[in-house]
Amino acid sequence: MGKDYYKILGVPKTAKDDEIKKAYRKLALKWHPDKNKSAGAEDKFKEISEAYDVLSNKEKREIFDKYGEEGLHGAPPSGADGMNMNFGGGGPGFPRTFVFTNGNARDTFARAFGDDDEFADIIGGLGGFSFFSDNRGRKPAPRSNGMGNFMFDFDGMAPQSKKQKLQDQAIEKDLFVSLEELLTGCTKKMKISRKVLDERGVSRNEEKILTVNVKPGWKAGTKITFPKEGDRKPGVVPADVIFIVKDKTHSQFTRDCNNNIVYTANISLRDALAGGQVEVPTLDGRKLRLRLNSIVNPDSTERIHGEGLPLPKNPTKRGDLLVKYDIRFPDELSSAQRDILLDTLPR
Repeated sequence: MGKDYYKILGVPKTAKDDEIKKAYRKLALKWHPDKNKSAGAEDKFKEISEAYDVLSNKEKREIFDKYGEEGLHGAPPSGADGMNMNFGGGGPGFPRTFVFTNGNARDTFARAFGDDDEFADIIGGLGGFSFFSDNRGRKPAPRSNGMGNFMFDFDGMAPQSKKQKLQDQAIEKDLFVSLEELLTGCTKKMKISRKVLDERGVSRNEEKILTVNVKPGWKAGTKITFPKEGDRKPGVVPADVIFIVKDKTHSQFTRDCNNNIVYTANISLRDALAGGQVEVPTLDGRKLRLRLNSIVNPDSTERIHGEGLPLPKNPTKRGDLLVKYDIRFPDELSSAQRDILLDTLPR
């Protein structure tokens, strides 16, 4: 009894071409001997490639469906009348005996994957695997295709053309994050919309949710890249989608380049000169009371250690809370107040 190629690929006999290709690609990535070093991987890879080679070819599949594997190998199935079935040089319409080698397996892999952007980063644009490893000890002879390009033959295998696909320009999007979110980290769900253009030129819109895990203390300008999530177009590698962290405007705080949080306290001229008390908020909602024990100048800054944002490279440590002062001057003074100040304040 010959091989059951449908069973090998795990598809029904009614499977369409795209179902067969999808099943083959899944198994090929699992069993490719350049990635799977387990015993028997190469034989398994050859077997599933042979199955795909037959079922993806209309003539071979028709012969297999009618006569089984024996028909492809030029031998009549058991119990068949070889005189009537003409298996002398292969099945009807198949002029030669079917022989499948390791080299054919890699050639089949190249054919199934080489034109698909989705798998280009896995197979390295046909360069990630050595498709012709059966001939790796021999140097192929180049020949011209008449257009100034040289191609190589490998013992009867069809010459392969290696086409370098261009990638669309990266798409950059702002990712606004609040200081409170940067204090603890958060998860952002970003919905993107992209165009998918098929081989017939028919376009449709597709939406996808990308998840960004924002780490505590990420600085403005941090880039998060989602490779190849842009528009789908035949022959073009989709663009990378890049999110760039930006600080969401805060009603009370800003931050500096060292992840210190800056707060500006509004105080009166009296408190600035004679002392007083100021209440300072924190990112986590607490209130800190600072006593003004000395004269506060317009450029004075109070530093409260460890009340800033986490440091990206060491989240267990935090920046500081910097308190700056906005001194309120009176709009007017009475004559008595002016006289007191003239007598009190130094020139």
